Amino acid sequence: MMRKTTGMLLLLSLMASCRPNAGNSDTELILPEFKDFKIQYPETYRDTAVVDDYFGQKVADPYRWLEDGDSDATFQWVEKERSLTENYFKNIPFREAIRSRLASLWNYERYSAPMKRGAFYYIFKNDGLQNQDVLYRMATIDGPMEPVLNPNNFSADGSAALGEYGFSKDGTLLAYQASQAGSDWRTILVKNLSTGGMLADTVRWVKFSPVSWYRDGFFYSRYPAPKEGEALAGKNEFHQVYYHRVGTPQEADELAYADRMHPLRNATAEVTDDEHYLILYTSESTSGNALYFRDLRSDVPYFTPVVESFDYDFTLVGSDDNALYVLTNHKAPNKRLVRISTRQPDVRYWQEVIPESGDVLQEAYLFGGKLVAHYLHDACSQVRVFALDGKEAQSLDLPGLGAVLNFSGRPDSPELFYEYTSLAQPATVYHLALNTMAQSVYKKADIAFDSDAYVAKQVQYKSHDGTMIPMFIVHRKGLKLDGARPTLLYGYGGFDIPVLPIFNRTRYMLFPVVLENDGVCVVANIRGGGEFGKAWHEAGTRRNKQNVFDDFQAAAEYLIANHYTSPQKLAIHGASNGGLLVGACLTQRPDLYAVALPAVGVLDMLRYQKFTIGWAWADDYGSSDNQQDFDYLFAYSPLHNISNEAYPATLITTADHDDRVVPAHSFKFAATLQSKQQGAAPILIRIEPSAGHGAGKPTAKRIAEGADMLAFMFYNMKEGYRHPVAGQVTGGSE
Repeated sequence: MMRKTTGMLLLLSLMASCRPNAGNSDTELILPEFKDFKIQYPETYRDTAVVDDYFGQKVADPYRWLEDGDSDATFQWVEKERSLTENYFKNIPFREAIRSRLASLWNYERYSAPMKRGAFYYIFKNDGLQNQDVLYRMATIDGPMEPVLNPNNFSADGSAALGEYGFSKDGTLLAYQASQAGSDWRTILVKNLSTGGMLADTVRWVKFSPVSWYRDGFFYSRYPAPKEGEALAGKNEFHQVYYHRVGTPQEADELAYADRMHPLRNATAEVTDDEHYLILYTSESTSGNALYFRDLRSDVPYFTPVVESFDYDFTLVGSDDNALYVLTNHKAPNKRLVRISTRQPDVRYWQEVIPESGDVLQEAYLFGGKLVAHYLHDACSQVRVFALDGKEAQSLDLPGLGAVLNFSGRPDSPELFYEYTSLAQPATVYHLALNTMAQSVYKKADIAFDSDAYVAKQVQYKSHDGTMIPMFIVHRKGLKLDGARPTLLYGYGGFDIPVLPIFNRTRYMLFPVVLENDGVCVVANIRGGGEFGKAWHEAGTRRNKQNVFDDFQAAAEYLIANHYTSPQKLAIHGASNGGLLVGACLTQRPDLYAVALPAVGVLDMLRYQKFTIGWAWADDYGSSDNQQDFDYLFAYSPLHNISNEAYPATLITTADHDDRVVPAHSFKFAATLQSKQQGAAPILIRIEPSAGHGAGKPTAKRIAEGADMLAFMFYNMKEGYRHPVAGQVTGGSE
């Protein structure tokens, strides 16, 4: 993308300056005229008749009409907000320059870890600015690449994306899920890899499902077809597992599992590599699952229970003969690996193979007759390889503070691939020979960013209750910490999901641009996440959720106290549950931040469970249907804690096809915040058309949204933007 900088702006760039010590010789400075002006927000109708009674507490919901995403009134409101936001960005002259820089940062060849299926190796590749990654295959690991599936051809605008997929056992058929406009709904299609042709098979209304092959078909999970007008917001109920035989219509699919008594449970199934067992998982939330298996060599169509409660997590790692290797946090908050006999599956007969340790056992795999264990040590990756009896063979050498992603291997092959990345370096793909433990670089990214010019470190800071919280900080080497650096603080804090030190953590390549502008980028490993096991997660759930917000606010206070930044130069960002984090923090401590960037956030904590899959989050959040939960939810719910206050500059981002966290959360939050804002800082909402919660979002949309977030951030910090001179890469000059 060409940089669009007018002659007048170039003149301003030459005349302007920011901090005396901040100029890099290989950049040009764009500094607009900063104005404080009153924004005229659209008049948003308040329906004062909408009041709910929660256990005697009256709660008004005047913008509930915005929950109807298909109504003309909502459409008109959305168009007015889009117009306001677009007109605001026209005042920021470096918006296009940032977009140009993001395009150049994205424009490098990216590869996944290869996987061997049948006679071929398969690998995903993106040339740089392709909207979707393309699947290729190779006869040998270094052989020529032949395109197999190009999701860029799914739609004209790149908004259709590839979801879960699975190869038949012989590698001749590929069943893959396609999604439209970012929706969680998937359609499964089947491609013949021998002929290159598509089969007639079409399986619809698939959601939250793997594709697991067995003989001449595959197992998958789906919901009943939604009623008209309810596809993007209606509650998801009665998840069921089916078996589809290739060459037959979906109407002929066999029901493999259904629970008619519990509509708010999900069920997924996977077949072991030897095709001896069908493993069934059922769950009521995002934490904890029941585990069953069915012997596919028998004509008995029933599942044998292993665990029927939802108190712990169980994940199949592999199988051999008549046993299953299962990763679990049962009696092990940091997780352990157990061997479960299919002849005696009762817990009394479980054999512990890899015991719990002081580090979290994040993942485990059965590759090449060995167990590959991925641990988190202080939120960084460690990899250890064990024999099947649990005897440790060797630890893998990994460089620096970073994370391992996307292991790829087979139980019958002694080789594996993995990706390694850090906060300042994009993923490098490594090859590991399990027999010798020799590893080598398979693919290394060549990106227009000088990673060596920056330093990443990990610090510990004290939260409100004395708990020590780890945090990653990255900035230019030799950067003078004068308390005025533009700083972007990122967090998540929920659902047992660890936030790891990886490149492009915030999804839109925001960090490199901030770093190039002598800024500081920070990732806080707050409670509620999965960095330190079950206890760390639970310390940020339900009644303990305020710990998450306090941890994040303490991170901001640490950065200010240690002269990285100031409240006038600090931005906070998070998405989904991280959007809730940002929403709660900006309403609780509006004085602490200059800019807030809540993305696709859960912001109405009293009604989130009424839409799509929201009911499954109650294990982390609690539910307003319960009086005890209502009290603490109401106390921190971002939507319900907006008052007449001077709030920081806020750019709310959402998408019209987000059926994970429906956009009504963001709509109602924006309308309320705009009506209550007492300061001069803007409250804007950016609503992306033909997009969803984030997965599969086209590269072009990621670049455009990321540019707007960064432009909004710099402009409201009264910062100029330093754009790299054509052909140059910014680095560590003083």
